Amino acid sequence: MRPGPARLTRIALELAVVAAIFVGVQAWLARDLLPADERTPAPFFSLSDLDGRPWTTADLAGRPAIVYFFAPWCGVCAASSPQLRWFHRWRGDDVRVLLIGLDWQSIDELRQYAARHELPMPVLAGDPATGAAFRVHGYPTYYVIDSQGRIAGRDMGFTTVAGLWLRTLGL
Repeated sequence: MRPGPARLTRIALELAVVAAIFVGVQAWLARDLLPADERTPAPFFSLSDLDGRPWTTADLAGRPAIVYFFAPWCGVCAASSPQLRWFHRWRGDDVRVLLIGLDWQSIDELRQYAARHELPMPVLAGDPATGAAFRVHGYPTYYVIDSQGRIAGRDMGFTTVAGLWLRTLGL
């Protein structure tokens, strides 16, 4: 038996309310992040990856990047890790994926996180100054940086391969 028009209208209205709530919560969570207006340059950072190699903001120049801030104890970050790994394997030649660990106790904690989640992309040991410069106040937080080093997108929370693809479309 097929639902009648009144039932379909009610379902559509309920879905619209859920979508509006989701969009509102996401906007509220991202309210204090740096603007994604494609005029705001990514803040400067100078950090080392887990092998001791130095990285700076200048290393992002020339191609778009996802700069993903995580904490090794964050469950949502752990749940997002496979999505980041798949995105990196799929789009890694076109879009750099760079993870920056914040709120960690030891470099070994970051190494264990990267190994546990089989992260093939660079993982940097972040510091409070970098987190403050990017206005990270929750995990995970990520920014989409265009090839000119400007912020083209930003968000907080769980992400998917499709979500990352949509955010980098056209860069």
